[in-house]
Amino acid sequence: MSQTLHPMLNIAVKAARAAGSIINRAALDVERLQVTAKGVNDFVTEIDQAAEQAIIETLLTAYPGHAILAEESGRQHGAQHSEYLWIIDPLDGTTNFIHGLPVYAVSIALVFRGKIEQAVVYDPSRNDLFYASKGRGAFVNDRRLRVSKRIRLAEALIGTGFPFRKGDNLARYLKMMETVMSQCAGLRRPGAASLDLCYVAAGWYDGFFETGLSPWDIAAGSLVITEAGGLIGNFTGESDFLYQREVVAGCPKIYGQLVQILSPYTRVIKDGGEVAEVAAVTPETALAAALVDSSSQPAAPKRPSVRIKKADTPQS
Repeated sequence: MSQTLHPMLNIAVKAARAAGSIINRAALDVERLQVTAKGVNDFVTEIDQAAEQAIIETLLTAYPGHAILAEESGRQHGAQHSEYLWIIDPLDGTTNFIHGLPVYAVSIALVFRGKIEQAVVYDPSRNDLFYASKGRGAFVNDRRLRVSKRIRLAEALIGTGFPFRKGDNLARYLKMMETVMSQCAGLRRPGAASLDLCYVAAGWYDGFFETGLSPWDIAAGSLVITEAGGLIGNFTGESDFLYQREVVAGCPKIYGQLVQILSPYTRVIKDGGEVAEVAAVTPETALAAALVDSSSQPAAPKRPSVRIKKADTPQS
């Protein structure tokens, strides 16, 4: 890269490339991988763990006083109460990787005092490096990223992710999918949310939505999108998407239309309203929520205060 990067972003790039090298070597013989099921349709390999360790070692060697939130090891590493928090997904798209489908990525974001400041999403199979620093724009390799200029949903290509874990509400999702599909030009589901968000930033998609995602799936991609001129929020357009387990993103005009479609399916409830279905917030996501808000993006319209509850039935 000819561009001069922020020192912390430079370390994140170094960490992502180290993880990518491990992933690329393993991809040459995926049949030999040891695969463990964390849950139904939720897999982890020794490559996820090795890549995560390489990232953590790189980050903590440079910044030993920083905190780490990583998908496979949670908050076991780094300084627990630092104002700096690295949010890591060492291999987003593990199921694709296990099958030899080359759609997966390394995702690393740095949060400082509640704001996402640096972001890297590295696609090792294509050697594409998406990155952003707050206020300095978003790039893929050396090319500046800008979201698309489409204004009509009927002409828009939309990315998504299917619910696949036990307990996910498939019926609710199918209703959303049917509604969006009937109004857009096409729906795509490659299987790695961090890349999906970068595809919105690049203008390859015009919008994206998904439920059930964790902070490490979307933290880095969210900054790439906003630095490329896009918008990202939860289904009601509020900006606390990072730990709500629902996200919608897009170029400004398409984002607004998607929010209109998806708001009836939100898991977030308003004071005095009916209880909506909400996935349980894990200790890791709760910790992330305490440290990460959405100050890194454009202000969303003011809405009533929100609260989260579990319930057995969705709101539709």
